[in-house]
Amino acid sequence: MPPFPVRFPLPPSTTRAAAAAVGAVIAAVALRRYLSTSRRRPYASAAMSALRSSSAAAGAATTLVAYGKSPQDQELLASAAGSLALGEGESAGEVAVALAHEGAGFDAGTYMGALRARRFGRWMLWSPRVGSTQDLIAQNFAKLPVGVVCVADVQFKGRGRSKNVWESPPGCLMFSFTSQMQDVRKLPLMQYVVCLSMTEAIKELCHAKELPELDVRIKWPNDLYLKGLKVGGILCTSSYEAKVYNICTGIGLNVDNEKPSTCLNAALQQANAISPRLKREDVLAYFFNKFENLFEIFSNQGFQALEEQYYNSWLHSGQRVVVQDAHEGQSVGSVVTIQGLTPSGYLYAIGEDDKSYELHPDGNSFDFFTGLVRRKIEA
Repeated sequence: MPPFPVRFPLPPSTTRAAAAAVGAVIAAVALRRYLSTSRRRPYASAAMSALRSSSAAAGAATTLVAYGKSPQDQELLASAAGSLALGEGESAGEVAVALAHEGAGFDAGTYMGALRARRFGRWMLWSPRVGSTQDLIAQNFAKLPVGVVCVADVQFKGRGRSKNVWESPPGCLMFSFTSQMQDVRKLPLMQYVVCLSMTEAIKELCHAKELPELDVRIKWPNDLYLKGLKVGGILCTSSYEAKVYNICTGIGLNVDNEKPSTCLNAALQQANAISPRLKREDVLAYFFNKFENLFEIFSNQGFQALEEQYYNSWLHSGQRVVVQDAHEGQSVGSVVTIQGLTPSGYLYAIGEDDKSYELHPDGNSFDFFTGLVRRKIEA
């Protein structure tokens, strides 16, 4: 596999936006060839700033620090990041890109040292404070290598279900990364692969560090729970362009912040008061190590190859829930038992009438006792 993930080929009828994406890739490959023939530069030897507006004060700009698995990867990303935009038109904010940042709150060396993935996470943009990592990579997808990750210490325009906006607490691991997919049938199942990857990564990390195992579970469709409390959430968004789905995946995970619910390190301290604490850098690296493997299985064999493993990590096998069934203009509650997932990614359940149902979340009111809508599965 080449070190720079090449995007899917585009047909002759390429759109203007798609052509720009191709141009960005060609430029990136050319830069890499130049770097490979020039003298190797020390890692993060100098700071490089590239403001989108020369008239803007540097203090008003959003700071992004570019890191790579190798010095060439780092400079490649820094070059691409110099043209990033935050917002559009008059609302666009300035971006300052650097190769180093004094007092950085994220240890890129620790992260890159633990990273084994070759395709995902080898390019990283870190910011001490940004509106939304998800918006940043979504708005600039064509300018960045596929597999890039953006990490923020503070995120003040984070996005949740139904476009809810929230500000992250310190100690939370917040990141977004990019991927691509061609099969639209698999697209709704992507969030399940991400959830599974995170639960498995946490287990492997605890085992590697000889820490008490944290039984993080998946609450369908996109939340992570620990001891009955939410510790994380996943958001996948996508856009379609030239027969390719560009996917942006955002994750928020409570690693070292007990509010608003609980966090991984609080659970470790409860299990063993002298237990070492997990680091955000290690969690992120282990996530990509696991995700790269599961994503390959998912892409080649479909979600069915991961289904048993997913069910072992979720909360809902055999769970009885109340669902709302619209009948003659009235909402009637009934009890069903969850069996698994349907091929389209919704909940598969059996009713008290022994009939099969597909359960759909009903907007933002969704939980597992109210807010579900059922649809009968025809025989």
